[in-house]
Amino acid sequence: MTENTVEVEETFETDEQGLAYTSESAPSADTPERPATIAPAAATGRRKEAVARVRIVPGTGAWTINGRTIEDYFPNKLHQQVANEPFVALQLEGRFDVIARIDGGGIAGQAGALRLGVARALNDVDVEANRPTLKKAGLLTRDARVVERKKAGLKKARKASQFSKR
Repeated sequence: MTENTVEVEETFETDEQGLAYTSESAPSADTPERPATIAPAAATGRRKEAVARVRIVPGTGAWTINGRTIEDYFPNKLHQQVANEPFVALQLEGRFDVIARIDGGGIAGQAGALRLGVARALNDVDVEANRPTLKKAGLLTRDARVVERKKAGLKKARKASQFSKR
């Protein structure tokens, strides 16, 4: 039996401390790129008062939100685009079906909650491959801005009646 092994010669350089390193940044030819992992996952996303419980399963890219399609639930294209951002960032459009239950808040808050839930679910699918891209795009960060409470003696949170000196 003959062995068909290809030896790849790596060039190592030494720095001023005498540590060896390689200047090769791309993976070598014998280590192929890993395909994107396709597996089911679930996560929760929140934004303002909205809560989205999201399940993603391998499929054709169908969205079901509270039993309705994404076009019916979010007629505004901007909200559809916001919800789809994690798939666009990872170039995984059409690879997963999304099933979500959303309650509370308004339309924009629900779209933001859905986006966070989808991003967290995709992060759970394959942390090594997906997390750096999602993190860099800011999709794993919970938007902590909420409505400020009304203060006593004011009309709203900050609005006061006009001051009169005399």
